[in-house]
Amino acid sequence: MQKPNQQPEADSPVYAVSNPDEFVRNMLQLWAEGGRAMAGLLERADAKGGPYSTASEMTEATRIMTEVAQQWMRDPTRTLEAQGELVKGYMEVWSAAMQRVAGQAVEPVAEPEPGDARFRDPEWSNNPYFDFWKQSYLVTTQWAEKALAETSGLDERTKQRAEYYLRQISSAISPSNFPATNPEVVRETLQTNGANLVKGMELLLADMERSGDLLKISQTDTTAFEVGRNLAVTPGKVVWQNDLCQLIQYTPTTEKVHATPLLIVPPWINKFYILDLTQPKSFIRWLVDQGFTVFVVSWVNPDERLAHKSFEDYMKEGVLSAADAVLRETGQKQTNVLGYCVGGTLLATTLAHNAAKGHDPFSSATFLAAQVDFKKAGDLLLFIDDAQLKSLEEMMAERGYLDGSRMATVFNMLRPRDLIWPYIVNNYLLGKKPFPFDLLYWNQDSTRMPAANHNYYLREFYHENKLAQGNLSIGGVRLDLNKVTLPIYELATREDHIAPAKSVFIGSRLFGGPVEYVLAGSGHIAGVVNPPPADGKRHKYQYWTSTKKADTLEEWLAHAQETPGSWWPHWGKWLAERSGSMVPARTPGAKLGTIEDAPGSYVKAKG
Repeated sequence: MQKPNQQPEADSPVYAVSNPDEFVRNMLQLWAEGGRAMAGLLERADAKGGPYSTASEMTEATRIMTEVAQQWMRDPTRTLEAQGELVKGYMEVWSAAMQRVAGQAVEPVAEPEPGDARFRDPEWSNNPYFDFWKQSYLVTTQWAEKALAETSGLDERTKQRAEYYLRQISSAISPSNFPATNPEVVRETLQTNGANLVKGMELLLADMERSGDLLKISQTDTTAFEVGRNLAVTPGKVVWQNDLCQLIQYTPTTEKVHATPLLIVPPWINKFYILDLTQPKSFIRWLVDQGFTVFVVSWVNPDERLAHKSFEDYMKEGVLSAADAVLRETGQKQTNVLGYCVGGTLLATTLAHNAAKGHDPFSSATFLAAQVDFKKAGDLLLFIDDAQLKSLEEMMAERGYLDGSRMATVFNMLRPRDLIWPYIVNNYLLGKKPFPFDLLYWNQDSTRMPAANHNYYLREFYHENKLAQGNLSIGGVRLDLNKVTLPIYELATREDHIAPAKSVFIGSRLFGGPVEYVLAGSGHIAGVVNPPPADGKRHKYQYWTSTKKADTLEEWLAHAQETPGSWWPHWGKWLAERSGSMVPARTPGAKLGTIEDAPGSYVKAKG
């Protein structure tokens, strides 16, 4: 039995303006500043079109939802029945609201999902006015989701796009996003006489001034962090570099280290220090403390001068050249290697190329949330079709690169309820600066992508899935993942919306050697950056392992064993077994020399 809505308590907030004169002055200032903001928004590139812009997405959403409506209109009787269900829901909400106003306790008609932070303020339930808006919204969105699920006559891709746009729409129309229907905003507005809205407008104008093509909504206090000061501070040296990347070797913290070094290949679409955040979260620092000699590729933030750099260049001048430098520096014949996200896709391609050429610089490979088969690549596939690729290619041909803000916008749009609207409410309606958070600082520190490389990656991998099908050739060499036989540790994350666990599992079966598939809790970032808890702290997430072979992820999960805590020690043991004997710790740059201190200059260049 659900708990009936509670009546307003005696100490419920009093909704009244404390200083009418100040309120009027603030509203006039808000009107003036709002005019400036509106003019600026209308002049912005994202209001005029282009891939992933507001205008282009609204046009596509209208087209897709019109197609859904047309399918329903082909069956008028069923449409009327569905409309009747919605009207019935509204009537129930209205009746419940009237009963509550009359002092009666009433069961909720609709309730939010557990953990829905939008409606955690007690007034959403205690106050009949806000409760009415909340339940009306929930009835509407739950009805729309049900109607879409029951829509017939749509192909799979169209239905997926419709589901995506429905999430965008339902996230946008939540009453929590509007000043008059959000109790926290109403209270703040009345208590500050509207000063919060004025401050919010100032924050919006500041975001507009610092934005490029697309509006960058501040997700954290960017003044609280600086790369090299309190982020990416693990000591080390840049020991080698070229036009595409710098190679960082980290200073050992143990007297002896494993003989076989480790080379980390991060994604080129964002910066490597996601693996070297503040020290308690630093994956790199943890690795160094475990007695590994750690090298990291730090990709350049490219501009139009590197527009021609191809995927093959990133493989040869990036991964392979960096690996050669690691081996020259350490005197070893092989190195272990790790690829994260698209860095993992690049690494898998490199391994297949090496296998075809008989080149063997790596002794083991680790993949973190990385895909090689893109059939089940999730919602990102919705952004990649012939029309969108053509539009992107035209934009990149003009500039020579893709602005990092566009990829950041895509990732945020995959989870608008968590990554867009909370910040709009906090910043622009409550007038509060966002809370300092190292991970979100990294998320906003975007990097550009050279045209040739990014076009190739989107079309050959995401759109045509050539690597998984055995149809990809690089440098005249046809690639076959089955010929990759070195030991592999494959980590997926259970709630990943960028590299879904099922997609990673399918790809793991394409390799020809032993693969240890491990599933971590949480998502694409938090599931990877999940350090072992400090003494006395509770485990934040968990991971699953299985020794039984399985043809599907579901079958694998049926036999998997759950272990509380971080996956890092499990992988550290796996890696240590493949890293040789212990040798005296290595001084960074002992053979190659040093260029500058870690984290280097490439990572500090802004996008």
